[in-house]
Amino acid sequence: MEKLIISVAQTGGLHGKSSNPALPEQPDEIAQSAYDCYNAGASVCHIHVRDKQGRTTADLNVYSDVLTKIQSKCPIITQVGGGIGTIVEPDGRSRGATLEEKMALTALAPKPDMLTINAGTFDFGWIAEPFINPMDWNEDFARRCNQRKIAVECECYDISHIENVKELIRRGALNSPVHFSLVLGVKGGIPSSPKMISAMVDMIPEGSTWQVITIGKHQLTSTVMAMCQGANIRTGLEDNVYYSRGELAKSNAQLVERMVRIARELGRNIATVEEAVGALGIER
Repeated sequence: MEKLIISVAQTGGLHGKSSNPALPEQPDEIAQSAYDCYNAGASVCHIHVRDKQGRTTADLNVYSDVLTKIQSKCPIITQVGGGIGTIVEPDGRSRGATLEEKMALTALAPKPDMLTINAGTFDFGWIAEPFINPMDWNEDFARRCNQRKIAVECECYDISHIENVKELIRRGALNSPVHFSLVLGVKGGIPSSPKMISAMVDMIPEGSTWQVITIGKHQLTSTVMAMCQGANIRTGLEDNVYYSRGELAKSNAQLVERMVRIARELGRNIATVEEAVGALGIER
């Protein structure tokens, strides 16, 4: 099998330290966690950011601070989550990030290595409004990424989203190889099961790279199963705050270390950052 690319989603855009005190929220915490995960074997760092109160924010200045600090510490691939997350207004009202806020990520400086496209509109179970990701908007987003030589990760929460990605390929908005993240276990999306993974994998174009992202209690089993099928994998406190049933994870690095250990037991060697850069079509 090809070498395993391990991504770590450290923070996320929903839960915070109330779910696990080890979840990094401030720029220095996020950068230190990325450095620890890099040393543990991760080659991709999936990024969400928070304000000084620990609330999800779309503030580009915070993103820039986090990117600068990570890039100064280690060469890990920086991948900014294009969905941003649930934003809490000063009056306490929660909302999803707007299309304008998400599009602004394409102008980030310093430039991230990758940005995420969420490949379809659906009712994301933890958000009070639909998670809006129109086809034409995603095409514009992808083309702006191309102009700045930012690689694109395509998060697919259902089989129909894979077809949406194929349409972006047909339109010339996405370059090969396409990097798919098959997301399972999110309310409103495809459930987590071996059959669902196989069905989604059968739909992706030949030559694509792919990883499985699973939320919550099925995260470990689905990730290991995907690893055995030759997939890349993602771990981290965004996806699961627990190490085992009833035991909170001590850090993102602890979760990465476990996946490295399991991979080696299964005969999968771990990709270096340099190898991941080549496999994912990243231009630095």
